[in-house]
Amino acid sequence: MRPSLPTLGQPPKRSRFGSVVLVSLVLGGVAGGVWWWKQNKGGMLPSGAPTAVTANATPDAGAALAAAPTPPPPPADPLVAAGLARASVKIDGPLETALVQGTDPTVGPALAQVVTRSLVWWVAVPNEILRGDTLDVLYQVRPNEEPLVHAVRFTSNKTGQTHAAYRFQAQGDSNARYYLPSGEEMEMRLEHSPLEHYEQITSLLRDGRRHKGVDFKAAVGTPVKAPFTGIVKRKNWNFSGNGNCVELEELGGKRRRALFLHLSELPRDLKPGTRFSTGQVIAASGNSGRSFAPHLHYQLMTQDDRVLDPFDSHRTFRRSLPQEQRSALEAEIRRLDSLLAPSVAGN
Repeated sequence: MRPSLPTLGQPPKRSRFGSVVLVSLVLGGVAGGVWWWKQNKGGMLPSGAPTAVTANATPDAGAALAAAPTPPPPPADPLVAAGLARASVKIDGPLETALVQGTDPTVGPALAQVVTRSLVWWVAVPNEILRGDTLDVLYQVRPNEEPLVHAVRFTSNKTGQTHAAYRFQAQGDSNARYYLPSGEEMEMRLEHSPLEHYEQITSLLRDGRRHKGVDFKAAVGTPVKAPFTGIVKRKNWNFSGNGNCVELEELGGKRRRALFLHLSELPRDLKPGTRFSTGQVIAASGNSGRSFAPHLHYQLMTQDDRVLDPFDSHRTFRRSLPQEQRSALEAEIRRLDSLLAPSVAGN
């Protein structure tokens, strides 16, 4: 039986698959056109698409700054980092004038006094400080205190040498001391000294101050010992200037007289006629009378009131740093020498 033909006037049936394909082709063409327009007219590319920057393109300024590496900070000044300052001068007149010019008027005068405490062990001050001598000093400025010197280098036309000393606190010592490169202390010590423990000798008879004694910088309460066997002759005379003071007269021998000034309060049982043996504690150091800092004034005199230099009257010696601490001193010397350089000595 043949299939029936369609009735006249009724449209033939079409496949729905063809319509779907046609619509898809139209939409695909539209999407492709949009993509082509964006590529060629500078439009935004789809997210995630790679971009190419031409040779004439200008990159975003903010992005360039963000991408640039941060430069390292400038190196710190070693002197500032160490909390120190340096004076490097060629002496052409008074030492104080040179240091005022090399620092400033608020530091120079006090620094000259402190530096003299080192120079006096090498030359007579001021007569043997000559024109053309050079001086390099590392120091620390301290509010309401004198400058603290950490290193001194002095080239002397008198001796023909370059002298140097460095502040260093040895293990077991209560105070820092100044050492020579050899490992010896810069300062001479007195045998049978009135003080065994002190920070520094701040005045000598040969330092140009016309001082009659040796000043030992020491903490209040440091034991003061008899330098020889003797008896107390008097105590607490001229109190406004000397403060608490004792005069000890030597028994036998040279019959010297030792004066100890600016002591702390004296024992009540200390009276004229009291006898002391060599090394026996008489009193304690202090800051009484006309004194600007804790110290002991030690003065030697003859029976006829002639002033003696304790460094001529006593036997003297230099104490050396123990061998096991030399490497620590040498390391500190290298550090301070690096901060002392450059010197004006070669100019």
